[in-house]
Amino acid sequence: MAEVALVTADSGGVAQVLPALALLQHHVTLAPMTTSGLAAQAEADVLLIDGRLDLVSARSLCRTAGTEGILAGAIPVLLVLSEGGFTAVSPSWGAGDLIVSTAGPAEIEARIRLLVGRAAPSPVTRTGNEVESGDVLIDSEAYTARVDGRLLDLTFREFELLKHLVSHPGTVHTRAHLLQEVWGYDYFGGTRTVDVHVRRLRAKLGAEHDQLISTVRNVGYRFDPRGSEPASSDDDGDAE
Repeated sequence: MAEVALVTADSGGVAQVLPALALLQHHVTLAPMTTSGLAAQAEADVLLIDGRLDLVSARSLCRTAGTEGILAGAIPVLLVLSEGGFTAVSPSWGAGDLIVSTAGPAEIEARIRLLVGRAAPSPVTRTGNEVESGDVLIDSEAYTARVDGRLLDLTFREFELLKHLVSHPGTVHTRAHLLQEVWGYDYFGGTRTVDVHVRRLRAKLGAEHDQLISTVRNVGYRFDPRGSEPASSDDDGDAE
């Protein structure tokens, strides 16, 4: 059973937006189609955004829930549409999946299950001194890191930063937090040094894997073992 937040302006609730959802065992919470209403659903497993009657508001809320929005892409979005609404949607909306409002219970169940499954961070495997998440394997004793079996040539600080990120997949870390955890309390440099080291790590991971470290704009960084998001980088310059 999933915690489902239905974001809608329809006073009829589930019965009007997605009737077959009421036949399933999921716990459904209704939320208004506002930014504050969306922000209050941070504990939901999946967001259902009602786009049947107001595509403009639905698009705005999809983007607000996305990787650069208030929920930082942490909760997958299932956009509910009428048949005619499908022609208006584009990847830039940021919805994880689409469903027609007349869908049956089996289809709704499958789409929710797949969305929730994809959103769950890949488990961290710890064996002795090794930490593995996604395609990255860290050996703390040998101070080595591999991506897809390829050995990475990392400095000590790059290694420590990657190890910390890999050990907490899906977690958004602020620059200040990373500076504290990786550089320590006695480091007097600014948080910009984190941006520089992330840029270097992405370059060493290579074009096929640089998206493993994603930017949450105005917040910080997270390790995404699925590598499903572009590595939006806002860093430049240099630091030690």
